[in-house]
Amino acid sequence: MSNLFKHSLEIKPRQSMVDITSYIREDIKNSNIRNGIIVVYCPHTTAGITINENADPDVVSDLIYGFEKIYPTTDSNYKHFEGNSHSHLKSSTVGASQTLILNNGNLILGRWQNVYFCEFDGPRDRMFYVKIIEG
Repeated sequence: MSNLFKHSLEIKPRQSMVDITSYIREDIKNSNIRNGIIVVYCPHTTAGITINENADPDVVSDLIYGFEKIYPTTDSNYKHFEGNSHSHLKSSTVGASQTLILNNGNLILGRWQNVYFCEFDGPRDRMFYVKIIEG
């Protein structure tokens, strides 16, 4: 048995990390699945999904700063005509998905962890999927 959930996000900032853990927890409740694997997937080439600290919002700011330092928004050597090469680089670094564990109805995350949708080319309307697979 499995369930697929689709979510939409309206993201205003150019670059941000949106905590989507509450969406996943709600999907778990609605799935009636107690044990299995959860895949969170982003179908966009300039965004991604990551797991990171939830306790200090400065961590998110620092991550965005660090990505920007490594892959600056503007660089005269970028060739992609849309002008968002930095977003593709950041997205490839973060990745398009995360796999999580569901045990006895509980999402297994570390004490300070949450799941984040990473926007690198906003503002945009985005979506992500949550697939819960029993097992």
